[in-house]
Amino acid sequence: MTIDLNALSQKELNALITQAKKRKTTLAKRKPIASVRRKVTALAKAEGYTVEELFGSKRATGAAPRAASPRKGRKTGKVAPKYRDPANSANTWTGRGKQPRWLAAYTAEGRNADDFLIVK
Repeated sequence: MTIDLNALSQKELNALITQAKKRKTTLAKRKPIASVRRKVTALAKAEGYTVEELFGSKRATGAAPRAASPRKGRKTGKVAPKYRDPANSANTWTGRGKQPRWLAAYTAEGRNADDFLIVK
């Protein structure tokens, strides 16, 4: 979280300071998370349950959450375009994925996609 303090007015700065002090007080009153986890685990065990049964995940026992993958599936590299729109040279297509609208319009008219191949 980044806040540009130079852009804030005196009133906004005072409000921010007040909010920060309240948050600091709230956090200071809380017990450490490790001790709370131990108490919850002990209480569940005393009642004949596991934390997984109660909450349905390993996360509740204090295990570190798994980092989400930034990409789903396999990683693919950049590919040079294979097709170009003659009416607008900025419109290109690599030949991967769904056919772009400009090419779909031409093929709907009866033209062949091979007519738009970029010759190298």
